[in-house]
Amino acid sequence: QVQLVESGGGLVQPGGSLRLSCAASGSIFSTNTMGWYRQAPGKQRELVANIFSSGMTNYADSVKGRFTISRDNAKNTVYLQMNSLEPEDTAVYYCNVGEVVAGKSYSYWGQGTQVTVSS
Repeated sequence: QVQLVESGGGLVQPGGSLRLSCAASGSIFSTNTMGWYRQAPGKQRELVANIFSSGMTNYADSVKGRFTISRDNAKNTVYLQMNSLEPEDTAVYYCNVGEVVAGKSYSYWGQGTQVTVSS
């Protein structure tokens, strides 16, 4: 079983920055995809960014140039550096780890951390 623990959310003014962290523990393989999703009130959960074990990254258009995802494989941790935050970034942010083991796909979720951008 894999457990994900997120940290770093909070309240920030528009234009400010936050850094989210997500530490994975348990039976986890290094060849996985780690990512961040978010869900605003009344909206569907959406992909913010993900990073493959190769280091390749993928971003939602709305955060390109403002957010940076990175990972530390030795610590099984994924980070999301969020700069130039906008009120539209307000949401609960969820960490996700996906992996394929013996042909089966697994997806794990964190409990979510609230990010509020407001003056």
